[in-house]
Amino acid sequence: MQLRKFRVTQFRSVVDSGWIDVSDVTALIGENEAGKTNLLLPLWKLNPSGDGAISILDDMPRAHFAEMRASPGEHDFIVCVFELDPDERALAERHGADPNTTATLEVIRDFDGRYLFRFPDAPGFNLLGALARPGVVTANEEGEADAVAATTKGPDLFDELQRRLPAFVYYSNYGNLDAQIYLPQVVENLKRTDLGQKEAAKARTLKVLFKLVGLSPEEVLELGRATGVTQTRDYYGNVTTSDAKTEAEIVRDDEQLRERQALLQSASAKLTRSFKEWWKQGDYRFRLVADGNYFRIFVSDARRPEEIELENRSAGLQWFLSFFLVFTYESEASHENAVVLLDEPGHSLHPLAQRDLSAFFDGLASTNQLLFTTHSPFLIDGDRLDRVRKVFVAADGGTAASSDLGQARRQGGERDAGATYAVHSALNLTVAESLLLGCTPVIVEGPSDQHYLSGIKNALIGQGRIAPKAELVFPPSGGARTAKLIAAILMGRDDVLPFVLLDGDQAGQQAARALREDLYAGFTDRVITTDEVLAGKMGTEVEDLMPPELIVEVLDRMERRAGRPFEDAHDPAQPIVPQIRAWAQAEGFDLAQDWKVRLSLGVKERLRTRLGRYADDAVLDCWTTLLSRFC
Repeated sequence: MQLRKFRVTQFRSVVDSGWIDVSDVTALIGENEAGKTNLLLPLWKLNPSGDGAISILDDMPRAHFAEMRASPGEHDFIVCVFELDPDERALAERHGADPNTTATLEVIRDFDGRYLFRFPDAPGFNLLGALARPGVVTANEEGEADAVAATTKGPDLFDELQRRLPAFVYYSNYGNLDAQIYLPQVVENLKRTDLGQKEAAKARTLKVLFKLVGLSPEEVLELGRATGVTQTRDYYGNVTTSDAKTEAEIVRDDEQLRERQALLQSASAKLTRSFKEWWKQGDYRFRLVADGNYFRIFVSDARRPEEIELENRSAGLQWFLSFFLVFTYESEASHENAVVLLDEPGHSLHPLAQRDLSAFFDGLASTNQLLFTTHSPFLIDGDRLDRVRKVFVAADGGTAASSDLGQARRQGGERDAGATYAVHSALNLTVAESLLLGCTPVIVEGPSDQHYLSGIKNALIGQGRIAPKAELVFPPSGGARTAKLIAAILMGRDDVLPFVLLDGDQAGQQAARALREDLYAGFTDRVITTDEVLAGKMGTEVEDLMPPELIVEVLDRMERRAGRPFEDAHDPAQPIVPQIRAWAQAEGFDLAQDWKVRLSLGVKERLRTRLGRYADDAVLDCWTTLLSRFC
């Protein structure tokens, strides 16, 4: 199963988050106190790996706690939509489901801990399992209300699907390990259920640490305790002690301490070996030491061979080691199918280290979907803004999310300026890097063009058709008129003019002429219009570089307000953007202000996952010819 979207309702600060689309890596970005954590926690509690029990007191919104606590089973807090793989679809079909309705599965959980599984496209087959709530009311095709009961095969299918439900692994910075660990307190905390958030997170990480090394804190503590202390009581009941030990007691103590030392050496080697297999960016060696009631972790590496307590190494190493323990050893065999939830990862890292962390997320996403919260622009890949969702405080005071990354223009008190600023900062960093880090900038008009060109670049690199000597970046100029200003900024110390790719519409043609006659005089080949790329068409835009059937498919899924689909109105011989505007006007609705960006994100995602379905050799050849000019 692949998580495609989720929605949180009536959970802590969240009234209704709205639907949040999920990618391979999804960044939930917002300012402090926006409620980002309260979007991860309900996901974790859908199917938690390790701990993650529902807490009525902590998880129900305080404003409605009095009325909700009496009937927790009547209140859902999380709805997830999963895309099923062919094996899971075949499983549902063997239990009587219609093959045409098994593409997605909706999973709901309430505060009573019960689940409801249903196929959104199958009104008559949407309640599975004995754990589902009885008497659920749905609407049939005629819009009439029906009480749907589980089929006789429902419980079996429910059990099968529940076993395939991904585990959710949640980690926050609160769980970072300390260098010095007081064992008696660890033993006590691991037994308690009333710890605060920070102490509970640390106890959780310590639990998996001891699990990894094959020891228990009780065992380490017991092996370190002194033996052979003699106690005597006089006539008045006074107790005196003596450190005097017999020869047998000395031998027993020595054997016990040697056993503890051997166990710790073995555990140290296992931790070093396991972490090295997982984290390739450094050759770290760990040594675990038990000294009386204390347990310590020392670290060394090739650059710093002297052993230093973990707490005195970088915050990044502390975070990576602690996250490694929770992710790898709490989820156990299920971690390959787990969805990883990271709360403010690496917030104390240097910006370059945060960029490394972002690259690490890409590697982890090859086997695990990943969602993380942040307020740092350094953790946002300017080339993958399709992964970003803004989190903000809505007009009703609750937490909400949106994939609209543009400047906030909402009414009614909604506050998303902080998230918008972080996204814009990430874009600015992309522009800055194109100047400072030796990238090859290609100026485009807007963010939608940036998404299209980034998708094309990634597709061609993946196909082995291009091999850029430097990273290709596509900074948006904010329109054809400002392309000259951005080009002047990006000339760099070698006075090399960046490439400019403009639309072939009237504004783009005028900007191209102005650049060639002024700043680009003598370098006119570095100013390109889409009409020149798509010979034979006039008035084209970057959208016309994409396969038209892909644009049509994404647009018709995005705009369901029209009575007639755009597919019926589209003329492949004409530029597509004017047709889209004319179609919307004819159908009687206004396109959203960010419709071009939303369309580009949908197209880019399909190119990433289904390139062969849309891009034939002719399309790939056209793209290769264009991008080869920049390499």
